[in-house]
Amino acid sequence: MDEAEWGAALTADVLHDRYGLVVDLVEPVHMGTDTINRRVLTDDGLRLFVKQYPAMVDLDEARNAWDMSEYCRAAELPVPRVWPDADDNLVTIAEGSAWAVVDEAPGLVTTSAMTIPLAEHIGIVMGRMHRALAAYPLPKRVQQTRWRTEPVEDAVAKCHSVMARATRQGHDRLDQLRVDLDQRCTDLRTHAVGLREPLPPTLVEQALHADLTRTNLITLADAVTGIIDFRCASALPAWELGRAAFDPRTVATSTQWTACALAMVGAYRSEHPSLAMQEVRACARIALLYMLFSFYGATTAEYDLPREAEADLKRYWRERQTTIRRLLDDLEGLEDELTALGTSGDTS
Repeated sequence: MDEAEWGAALTADVLHDRYGLVVDLVEPVHMGTDTINRRVLTDDGLRLFVKQYPAMVDLDEARNAWDMSEYCRAAELPVPRVWPDADDNLVTIAEGSAWAVVDEAPGLVTTSAMTIPLAEHIGIVMGRMHRALAAYPLPKRVQQTRWRTEPVEDAVAKCHSVMARATRQGHDRLDQLRVDLDQRCTDLRTHAVGLREPLPPTLVEQALHADLTRTNLITLADAVTGIIDFRCASALPAWELGRAAFDPRTVATSTQWTACALAMVGAYRSEHPSLAMQEVRACARIALLYMLFSFYGATTAEYDLPREAEADLKRYWRERQTTIRRLLDDLEGLEDELTALGTSGDTS
């Protein structure tokens, strides 16, 4: 029995023992860095998504994430239902692992450039989610804000450590990575302080999904049909908005990236007008700073990813590089356009 067959048999046993489900088909899903994911078809036609957690998972954080997911589903957001196990737990323990089972939402995770209608619908859904989660207890887990507080020279030092790690790993594009990291060092030293100075001194913090990226949105026909993989953390709405609106997969590849970003932010404000306009205006600057201080995707071997997921992560690194350049070039005009979204009847 090979690894895939063993995993399928294990999944079938867990679903039978802990959920009373009879499995007809198990299909591995070769994406994701934190869990082993599988699609399941049951003998009575249910389509489910099963997540198997690694042994070192923080069970409290996993349970909190599924609790937030169910909270958002109860608020009528497009969130797939989590199946409780035989003991009414959202996370079950079986065969030496933690597991979660959810309905499979219609549609697919896509990583191509957003269309304007899709960007608008993401903004609507995110605005509703932020409004609903404003009443959710503040999670103990806190989203990092290195982009706001880390000394620039510490980030520059990371450029060198990332290059050393890539060399040890035998990175397949070492010369290009060296160029990328040299440029990152220059950008950090040239722009980081100036980008930080105009930020509002205080920013709203609340419970958020905290990983609301394209890979955690299931879409169909320019609409969000499923929000998945909640991280459940205390974070800044302006950060989550900027990260989604200035999605590197769109900014780096589409001539409509500015229109997509403005459509998303405008739709977001229509659903969640209470976020102060100065924070909305700052979302592009925050997105840029977040990318400057992040090295995710520069190296990939440490994640032990399937080939398709590794290739996607490498592409994402390159798209982030392009996005940084475009935001640096266009930030002033973008902020003017973001401000214009709130000029009608907004005095915040």
